[in-house]
Amino acid sequence: MLAQDGEILWDRHFVQLWHQMLSPDGYRIAAVVAPGYGRWTVAIDGLPWKQSFKDMVNDAVFSPDGKRVGALAKEDRGWYVVLDGVPWSNTFDMAWQPVFSPDGEHVAAKVEKNGKFAVALDDHLGPHICDAVWDPIFSPEGDKILLRFIEDNTYCRQVIPVGEFAR
Repeated sequence: MLAQDGEILWDRHFVQLWHQMLSPDGYRIAAVVAPGYGRWTVAIDGLPWKQSFKDMVNDAVFSPDGKRVGALAKEDRGWYVVLDGVPWSNTFDMAWQPVFSPDGEHVAAKVEKNGKFAVALDDHLGPHICDAVWDPIFSPEGDKILLRFIEDNTYCRQVIPVGEFAR
């Protein structure tokens, strides 16, 4: 269970509880938990997501407004980006910590599939499948996304409107 200064915060018992984090406003707590032996998920304020994964869950992050949580999950050989307990339909050979837009409406992640890299936004692969890619960056308004990547031995930067992102 989760405790602070000898006081129990979460009365639910988990097999394991790791990587506790506070929401940006400091009012919510999330953690990677094992609700049963060999199953992993995220709990927010002591309540676990319904979906769990057998290999691991990591890189959990709150949205800037603290209302949503994203994480990575591994099941068998596939990596998933999971938002609010629901995995994206796309699976990847590897994925990196999700990045929320400033308003929390959109989520992007650097991903790898078949030895190539890309950025996925809201479960859609971006327009560039590359040799290397960096974490995506949203504009302050959240309506554009900056992509940085290496394609054909050339370092590129591209700003794409979120609405025009999907391939």
